[in-house]
Amino acid sequence: MQDVVLAMLAKEPSHGYHLRAWLRRALGPLGESMNAGQIYVTLARLERAGLVVHERSEGPPDRKVYALAPAGQQRLAAWLTEVNWPKLDLAELHLKLAVAQAAGLADPVDLVAAYRRELLGRLRQVQRTLLEEPDGSVAGLLLEGVALRLQADLRWLRACEQFWSRVENEAEDG
Repeated sequence: MQDVVLAMLAKEPSHGYHLRAWLRRALGPLGESMNAGQIYVTLARLERAGLVVHERSEGPPDRKVYALAPAGQQRLAAWLTEVNWPKLDLAELHLKLAVAQAAGLADPVDLVAAYRRELLGRLRQVQRTLLEEPDGSVAGLLLEGVALRLQADLRWLRACEQFWSRVENEAEDG
């Protein structure tokens, strides 16, 4: 969540209420259960870490407006290029793609392609290892499960690629 907030602030400084509303929209029904205070806790942690800074907004209501600090920009750049499988968190990747597009930080199709390359390489490696296992081995069962998970993740990435390609085409046409 911290990296997503940093990416949202890369587009423009914002206050917690706006950030929370964007996250809820981006997550759809999954965002409904998001704790209202979670964004403020995240912002406080990011500020303590020197990744964001804040100013008081002018006029009512009196709110803190957060902006990305240079250290936050560096962390954001590293996060955008990170491919973190096998700990692929679908919600985090979904938000990474959405905020990359919304803030103009990176092309979501390119990000998806990086994940697909990584997962395809891992799938080939698992399949080769599985072929070396004797029939009926316990390790073979685990390898089969890993291969199935990778295949499912690859199918979802294909759907992501189609979606973001369509968004790009509509933006070019509109």
